[in-house]
Amino acid sequence: MVCNRREFIFGAGASLIAVAAGGDRLRAQSRARKTRLILLGTGGGPRPRKNSYASSQAIVVDGDVYVVDCGDGVATQLVKAGLDLSAIRNVFITHHHSDHNADYGNLLLLGWTAGLKTRVDTWGPPPIVKMTRLFLEMNAVDIKTRIIDEGRIALGPLIHPHDISSGGFVMKDDRVTVRCALVDHGLLKPALAYRFDSTDRSIVISGDTVRSDALVKLAKGADVLVHEAMYIPAIDKLAARAPQASRLKKHLLASHTSTEDAGRVAAAAGVKTLVLSHFVPPDDPTVTDQMWLDAARKHFDGEIIVGKDLMEI
Repeated sequence: MVCNRREFIFGAGASLIAVAAGGDRLRAQSRARKTRLILLGTGGGPRPRKNSYASSQAIVVDGDVYVVDCGDGVATQLVKAGLDLSAIRNVFITHHHSDHNADYGNLLLLGWTAGLKTRVDTWGPPPIVKMTRLFLEMNAVDIKTRIIDEGRIALGPLIHPHDISSGGFVMKDDRVTVRCALVDHGLLKPALAYRFDSTDRSIVISGDTVRSDALVKLAKGADVLVHEAMYIPAIDKLAARAPQASRLKKHLLASHTSTEDAGRVAAAAGVKTLVLSHFVPPDDPTVTDQMWLDAARKHFDGEIIVGKDLMEI
């Protein structure tokens, strides 16, 4: 089919308007809710990229911030999202791959430099307690100097880390109840998925996992499931860039969830909305949003959202 320049510009403009309208709709819906979900980073893997940050989410309830995973750049993304670092109350780590925990300590330190003065509880698989202690030791010179020079309160007493080794109840405050489930992510054991129940929404974050019955159980009837997604036809090209291509491919297939299986999990759990995130491969221009949607749609007929960095849902 041939179209003239005017037809092309009109069609492109209409597409942009549709995308903008969809974004406006999501933002309007989110503002109407008490509990907000913001995708801070949606790319899978630790390699720094131009177009997406590593995995992280923020759940905001009455202004208090609950951070799930701390990939590279999480503090910067929180600021870009308009969130106050001093409002962080809890941090949850799903597992100890660097695209999920590389900026765990940095978030606490930078939040402190940005005015954090209240207690922060952190949760995750062992050895998160040891990691926290070692990070504070590593940055002791900076912390001590800022306390003396700038009159800050001590950082160490603000941070309360908790190791989690099993599924079940995690914590409850006057805003949310948090539970977790053990999921299967290859050598990373334990690996966790989290569920947040507030007065108006239930949100589940899958973490990294193969298709998981434990996750289905955790996510039963949830309003939103944020699930990692792997586009299988593109894995060979992604793995080919690695020195040990066959080993990387084996890891990806044995430790992550295909987009089709993410749809199956959402359907089995009966969730209202499936949000695809932690994309593998990340930033591949040959894998379009429609391809991600079509793969998940094969098995899930609810709302599906292809996640983007800083998207509010």
